[in-house]
Amino acid sequence: MQDADNKSAQGDFERAVNLYEAALDDSPRGAEVHNKLALLYDDKLNDPVSALHHFKRYLALSPNGPHAKDVKDSIKRDEIAALTALSGDSVITRAEAARLRNENLTLHKEIEERAASRTALQKLEGSDSRKAGPKRAGQTYVVQSGDTLVSISRKFYKSPKRWKAILEANKKSIHDPKDLTVGQALVIP
Repeated sequence: MQDADNKSAQGDFERAVNLYEAALDDSPRGAEVHNKLALLYDDKLNDPVSALHHFKRYLALSPNGPHAKDVKDSIKRDEIAALTALSGDSVITRAEAARLRNENLTLHKEIEERAASRTALQKLEGSDSRKAGPKRAGQTYVVQSGDTLVSISRKFYKSPKRWKAILEANKKSIHDPKDLTVGQALVIP
């Protein structure tokens, strides 16, 4: 162990690791060797996985040893470092993963609903154009939360006064002009 300590002090960490490993046994002295190996792997060789192994062996051999508190703190830190390295620097909690999964499902539903309303609108426009003959097709707008016919008129015409034209162009799909449905597709004439 003394040779390993000397090699570590000289910066020859590979040789120090080999000498410490040769000195390992299941005695309390072996616990100290595991602690020194863990510190070498942790501080000098930047290998949190190997450090974790030796920190855990230290605790198994000497659960109440003089370094137990520091070793437990190092284990927590190294577990996070190992997970971060293995996950490409993107460790998230289970709660955050569940929140993101739920948000993703909600967004997929919204996309499907919008696609369905667009398809219905296109079919409606197709049947209207066959009946009415050639007509200039208007823009399509999907109603957002808080939209009114007046606010949509402002958005497209820079004036609130054209809301009646929007209502007239969408009279088949707007039942109550004061109550638009979020996700509803409107034709803007």
